[in-house]
Amino acid sequence: MPVFVIFIVLSISFYLFYKIKYFRTKRPIERQWISSKSSIALGTFVLLFAINQLILFPTTITFIVGTILILFGGGSIWAGYRAYKYFLPLAIKEAEELK
Repeated sequence: MPVFVIFIVLSISFYLFYKIKYFRTKRPIERQWISSKSSIALGTFVLLFAINQLILFPTTITFIVGTILILFGGGSIWAGYRAYKYFLPLAIKEAEELK
């Protein structure tokens, strides 16, 4: 499915973007905030990749591995979103203090 391929490439691109941004920043809370965004992007990549494989190759092994990857991707998205919500106000406060 070309739609999944586009979203897979976008999600891995966002992951790489956030990882580069993570290593370039020096503020500790902002680093955690950016890390949570990269976790969401990586989870999206894994989830979409698994769904794409399930559609392309409907075999028993693919269903088992795809289900495991969907669970890991969904868990990564969920944990990244919770961390994002937690660190966002702290990162805003940290940025305001350094002005």
